[in-house]
Amino acid sequence: MAGYLIKETTCEERKQIVEEALGNLSASCDGCMAGLADMYQDYIDGKKEIRDINMEFNARYERGDMDREERRSCPMSV
Repeated sequence: MAGYLIKETTCEERKQIVEEALGNLSASCDGCMAGLADMYQDYIDGKKEIRDINMEFNARYERGDMDREERRSCPMSV
């Protein structure tokens, strides 16, 4: 595999990249693993690069507005 960019990978390769990066997706410490997998669906589908998804997530975290209304411990839990 050449890299991680959408133009360098197939959908199956992107799915494998996400699965390998996140580890055991079926494990659920408090239900957040499924949310993390969903967060990267746009990458798997070829809509957004990983770096863009991560930058959006980090921007919300740095501003402190993640889950402000709901006050959940994990922003990925439903």
